[in-house]
Amino acid sequence: MTLGGLLAGMSVLVLVLLAARAVQAVRTEHKSQRGIDPGQGDTLIDVNYASGGGGGGHSTTIRVPKDPQEYAKAFVPKDASQSGPNERND
Repeated sequence: MTLGGLLAGMSVLVLVLLAARAVQAVRTEHKSQRGIDPGQGDTLIDVNYASGGGGGGHSTTIRVPKDPQEYAKAFVPKDASQSGPNERND
């Protein structure tokens, strides 16, 4: 067997293994749930920033609602029209 034939055979083997792994990853990802279940309350995220040296920095806590509808409301502007999504307040 020549070197070119050996390299071609190994290349095909690697491609077959990659394809098999991709199929396996898609099947297992489909079965497993991602994220968390909707629920009551908030998830708290503690954020700390230290600028170094003289003790400067910032610390805050972010509240993220577990309810998807409540979470989506955070992205709606406060002055959004209540009459409909296509109405403008010019």
